[in-house]
Amino acid sequence: MAAIDAGAGGASNRRVLAASLVGTAVEFYDFYIYATAAALVFGPLFFPSASPTAQLMSSYATFAVAFFARPVGAAFFGHFGDRIGRKSTLVASLMTMGVSTLLIAFLPTYAMVGWVAPALLCLLRFGQGFGLGGEWGGAALLAVENAPPGWKARFGMFPQLGAPVGFIAANGLFLLLGLFLSPEAFQSWGWRLPFLASAILVGLGLWVRLRIGETPAFRKAAAEAAPSHVPIAEAIRRHPGELLCGTFAVVACFAIFYLSTAFALGYGTTTLGHGRETFLMVQLGAILFLAAGIVAAAWWSDMANPRRVLIAGCFATVAVGAAMGAMMGAGSLVLIWAWLSAALFVMGFVYGPLGAFLPSLFPPRVRYTGASIAFNVGGIIGGGLAPMAAQLLADRGGLAPVGLYLVAAAVLSLAGLLPLKPKHAD
Repeated sequence: MAAIDAGAGGASNRRVLAASLVGTAVEFYDFYIYATAAALVFGPLFFPSASPTAQLMSSYATFAVAFFARPVGAAFFGHFGDRIGRKSTLVASLMTMGVSTLLIAFLPTYAMVGWVAPALLCLLRFGQGFGLGGEWGGAALLAVENAPPGWKARFGMFPQLGAPVGFIAANGLFLLLGLFLSPEAFQSWGWRLPFLASAILVGLGLWVRLRIGETPAFRKAAAEAAPSHVPIAEAIRRHPGELLCGTFAVVACFAIFYLSTAFALGYGTTTLGHGRETFLMVQLGAILFLAAGIVAAAWWSDMANPRRVLIAGCFATVAVGAAMGAMMGAGSLVLIWAWLSAALFVMGFVYGPLGAFLPSLFPPRVRYTGASIAFNVGGIIGGGLAPMAAQLLADRGGLAPVGLYLVAAAVLSLAGLLPLKPKHAD
C-alpha cells in the first residue's frame, strides 16, 4: 500500500479514502435500514389492513420511490459537482440524505393519521433517493481523481466498500434490537432507533469530508476552461453512447444486491418461515463475501482493466441466477447462506470496478454528471423494482423465475459493457 502511505501525500490520501468510504457507508446504512424496515415492519405500520403479501408489496413500492428520485438527484448534484467542485457538493448530498433518513424516525403510522402516513413516508423516501443520487458519483470521483497511476481501481474500491460496511451496521443494529426487544416493542418503537442513529453517522461523515480538498482533475479542468453551463445537456449531446451503455453496465450489481438482501429477507422470513434474527445473522455472514469480492476485483482491475473484470462478473452472475431456485428454494439455512455468499461475492466483481470504470467514460468537465446519471438510472432498472418484481415472480412460480430475472439483468449489463471502452484516464 505504498501509494497510500507515502509521506504527507499518504496522509492526504488516507483522508480522501476515509471520506469516500465513510460517506458511502453512511449512504448505504441509511438506504439499507429503509430496505430492512420495508421488509420487516413498514407494511403493517404504514398501509391499511390487507393480506400480508399486499402490505409487503406496498412497502416495496415505497422502497422503489427512491430509485426514481436518484436520477433527479444525480442531475442536480452532478450539475454543481461539475461546476463548483466535488467537495461542497458531496457535503450537500450527504446532508440531504441524512436529514431525510432522520425524519423517518418521527413519522406517524397509518393507525394515527391514515393516508398521510404513507404519503410522508414516500416524501422522505424521495429525499433519501435525491441525496443518494449525488452521493456515489461524487465519492467515486473523490477517490479515483486522487489516485496515483496504476491505482485507480484500488482507490475506487473504497466508496464501493461502503456497501458492506453500511449493510453490516444496518443489519447488525436491527439484529441487536431483535435480540433485546420484544416483537411488540420493536413493532411499536424499536424500528425507529436505527433511523435516529443515522444522525451520528452523518455527523461523522461531514466531519471527515470537511477536512479534504478539491480533486486535482477538477482543479486542472477548471484552470483550462470555463465549466460547462449545463453539464447534463453536454453529457447527453456529446456522450450518449457512454451514458446508455454505462447505465446498462450497472444493472447486474443492483439486481444482485437487492435480490440477495431486501427480497431474500422478506422471502426468508415469510414464505420460508425462518426467524428474523436468524436470517439477519445468515445475511451478515454472507455480506463479508461482498467485501472480499470488491477487494479482489479492484486488484484484478488494476492488473488488467475494470471492463474485463465487469464482463467476467456478468458471466458469473448468470451462474448464480441459475442456481438460485435450487439452493435458496431448498429452505436449508446452510444452502441459503451458501447462495447468498456466492451471489454477494460475485457482486463484488460487477460492482467493485464501477468506481474506476464509469468515471473513465467521461471527461472531467461532465464526469460527476455522467457517472452519476449512468449509475442511478441503472439503479432504477436493476434495483428499483427488483424486490417487488421478484416477489411477484416468486408468488407465481417460486424462486426459479427470480433466478432467471437475475440472469436477464446480467445479460443486459453484458450488452452495455461489450461495446464500451474507457476513454479518459485523467
